[in-house]
Amino acid sequence: MASAEKPLLFGYFRSSCTWRVRIALALKGIEYDQQPVNLIKDGGQQLTDDYKRVNPMLQVPALRIDGVTLSQSLAIIEYLEETRPSPALLPRDPVQRARCRIISDHITSGIQPLQNLSLHTLTRLLCGRFRVDMTPYPTISRINQSLMALEAFQVSHPSRQPDTPPELRA
Repeated sequence: MASAEKPLLFGYFRSSCTWRVRIALALKGIEYDQQPVNLIKDGGQQLTDDYKRVNPMLQVPALRIDGVTLSQSLAIIEYLEETRPSPALLPRDPVQRARCRIISDHITSGIQPLQNLSLHTLTRLLCGRFRVDMTPYPTISRINQSLMALEAFQVSHPSRQPDTPPELRA
């Protein structure tokens, strides 16, 4: 089902939903182009008629791939997993897959609407901006450190995107 046309990701550098998709694309080794959609500039570029034709829900991310345009980060990631199964993002064991989906659903439906921050951003915000001592949370710190050591997380990081303002670049 894979198309010869390069996928096009519509997103915003700071969107944790878009970051999730960038990570999945990077982990799967899928080359793609990006179309920035600034959620602040001009009252929100996601609210334009042009973007409404891309994603009627007026949200990022959206991924144009294989002749279709998909929205919602988990649906996009599941599509990538189903159409490009290697390398696998989910474990083969059905119980472990279910546990991964539970965590994913918890993040997207439970945590994100309340705080809309990635684990890395939350850790940096707590440690840097508010000077919260993360010593009592070694598991969060360890997971964050391990993930940020992976190239897919580094190249997908919000501070390294084409639409990242110069003052926020890594």
